[in-house]
Amino acid sequence: MDEFSIIREYFTRQIVRRDDVAIGVGDDGAVLVPQPDLDLVSTTDMLLEGIHFPATTEPYAIGYKALAVNLSDLAAMGAKPVWVTLALSLPAPNFAWIKAFAAGFLELAADYQVQLVGGDLCRGPLVVAVHAMGYVARNQAILRSGAEIGDAIFISGQLGDAGMALKVVQEHVSVSVEERTRVIRRLEFPQPRVDFGQAIVGVAHAAIDVSDGLYADLGHIVLSSNVAARVELDSIPVSDDYKKYATELGWETALCGGDDYELCFVAPLSQEQEIKSIAHRLGTPVTKIGRIEAGQGVHVLASDGVEFVPHYKGHDHFAI
Repeated sequence: MDEFSIIREYFTRQIVRRDDVAIGVGDDGAVLVPQPDLDLVSTTDMLLEGIHFPATTEPYAIGYKALAVNLSDLAAMGAKPVWVTLALSLPAPNFAWIKAFAAGFLELAADYQVQLVGGDLCRGPLVVAVHAMGYVARNQAILRSGAEIGDAIFISGQLGDAGMALKVVQEHVSVSVEERTRVIRRLEFPQPRVDFGQAIVGVAHAAIDVSDGLYADLGHIVLSSNVAARVELDSIPVSDDYKKYATELGWETALCGGDDYELCFVAPLSQEQEIKSIAHRLGTPVTKIGRIEAGQGVHVLASDGVEFVPHYKGHDHFAI
């Protein structure tokens, strides 16, 4: 089976057929029909074996996560996902692997009515690159640069289980079979907060998805907004599994481990009740963890007022 046969066999049999796609997979390029009065948000992420997922990860999970992390970026900007392209480099044409990968990718795409409209396939190291596009109302995209002094800081879901999973896989922490299954699922199958991101458009002043760790990603918001963040350490939401192994994990895993793909956002205190209402309606846990202040940087304070300064600030591909 050659390159184009693989594409026809595994990547054209998708459920989603959008009206705003004139030509999708199978030509030199896609022909898309943009909607008037909406802004198009575009994002790209790569996943590399050994960096973004362990070599033992099942292909279905890799396919799912490759799309999920891009949908999470769109969610952080309040965008509704519509189109996606996929570039895949494979060491060898393992058809069972490709079939499972495509199933994970396309099943998540179907959940959000996202159509795969093109991409590329080649032989090489295992690398997955996804380009996702979504719509948001004109001039309403949630940016990193909108945080204002006095805003409250919120986080969706819980932090730390994905970082805990990596420590479990690396055998730094020993857990039960059930606990291992739960935390590894959080690592391999992050839940992009797509609906929640759209719901807080016009409510949140700034937002980011937590991919590199809360400490680093909230740092992007305060740097872009020229403000500082004060985070209450004891307010960071973590799972019961994490709490059980808190001594081994410390706070650094939850704050800096990354791969959580939750939304960190800031909004006026006057919007707190509206945020709670949105969270209840969508079944999305949301926790207030701090506030925006004058100054610079992210300051994480324990209950006794002592600042917690992590040694590891968060993932950086080019850190020296």
